[in-house]
Amino acid sequence: MAELVMCEPTELYNILNQVTKLSRLTEPNYLCLLDVRSKHEYDESHLITARRVKQEKNQYLIPESVDLDCVRYCVVYDNNTTSLDSLAEGKDDDDNTDKDKGRLLLGPAIECGKVLKEFTRHPVSILRGGYECFSAMYHFLRTQKIIWMPQELDAYQPYPVEILFRRLYLGTFSQACDPKIQKDLKISAHINVSMEVGPFFVGDPNKLLHIQVEDSLEANISSFFRHLCHFIDVHLELGSVILVFSKLGISRSSTAIIAYLMHQREQTLKRSWTYVKKCKNNVCPNRAFVNQLLQWEEIILGGLITGNLDQLY
Repeated sequence: MAELVMCEPTELYNILNQVTKLSRLTEPNYLCLLDVRSKHEYDESHLITARRVKQEKNQYLIPESVDLDCVRYCVVYDNNTTSLDSLAEGKDDDDNTDKDKGRLLLGPAIECGKVLKEFTRHPVSILRGGYECFSAMYHFLRTQKIIWMPQELDAYQPYPVEILFRRLYLGTFSQACDPKIQKDLKISAHINVSMEVGPFFVGDPNKLLHIQVEDSLEANISSFFRHLCHFIDVHLELGSVILVFSKLGISRSSTAIIAYLMHQREQTLKRSWTYVKKCKNNVCPNRAFVNQLLQWEEIILGGLITGNLDQLY
């Protein structure tokens, strides 16, 4: 039996925007996103790809089209549940509060999650803050669309993943060229770690840092680390929203993001790598870039701490 855990809004945002060759939302066993609000609320607006959970005789009905035992992420949301602890079971004592009364205090998402966890191997996640919080933060991921055809999911353009809340994003060249993404995320500065020239901020060195480097074993990216860290620091102080990108957002731009987190948080390569990997699960800097990140770790921390590189991949 699986457990119930809280899912932060940023975590769900990143889950929704994972990419292989196509959006991972095209994979039938990747994400099961469930809405336990009323039919009226669901029809008015819900999160992209969310299915409404129906009730019959006060019992939540598991969607028949989903094999929960095979689903990697199962996320449930109601309007505004914020904690698993604050809605605890009632006590069986002299205060006339019994377990049945306690259960009435549980949010709908938690009640539904308790049913679902009997059928899945992975934890069932409850979205912290529910629909109200998530839709306020990521309004562009709301929809009234109920049925998604496979070709529509194939054509869906994911957003860059969020590294620092509403401030720093990691993405691809095509995402950096998409004006809707720039508008929705309020992007105001770019770090382009590729040979290609993007369409935004060209000729404005205050808003564009273009690191022209190939994704090859001969490329030297570490000579740009101090400059890119300074660029990001300055823009974060100014309140800018920064998108770091390369052709596929896998090697060069992820190297840049990892280098920045090592600098900003004064932490090891392994810890920074793990954090970025959690945000974007297909990051994979090439071996030459990893060796340069190890040298950067020695500079940042005064010594080499990360050991076996095979553990990173």
